[in-house]
Amino acid sequence: MPTYRLRVNDVDHELDLPGDTPLLWALREELGLTGPKYGCGVGACGACVSLVDGEAARPCVRTVAETDGRRVTTIEGLSEDGDHPVQRAWLECDVAQCGYCQPGQIMSTVALLAADPDPGDEAIDRALRDNVCRCGTYVRIREAVRLAARLTRKER
Repeated sequence: MPTYRLRVNDVDHELDLPGDTPLLWALREELGLTGPKYGCGVGACGACVSLVDGEAARPCVRTVAETDGRRVTTIEGLSEDGDHPVQRAWLECDVAQCGYCQPGQIMSTVALLAADPDPGDEAIDRALRDNVCRCGTYVRIREAVRLAARLTRKER
């Protein structure tokens, strides 16, 4: 079995897994990271969104072979104490109800703000359109994205 090398949350890992193993399984089962959630398994819901080389990716449909040598960031890797601007905005706006989709929503927002530090509503909707929230907190999510953008730019 080949060995795949990943840098996950700034820690190097060598994984001896079949190449077609979904990255989500490697993150959750091999590395014990429970932030990325299993939702649909086909990349449609966004519950598992993590960053691969800084871009939003869906680990449920990405293999460890496809991710070999890449840098992966899960919600656990954003900050040690939850003080990332997007996490702070989520708390301040009281976004989560059940919370299941929130790691994916947050990681999609991090990727959005890295590409567009001042997104308008259309850009927010486009970036998060494939992240499903069963509780329907979309209004608070959009509010939190706007606040996170201001916090990231050090505005209030």
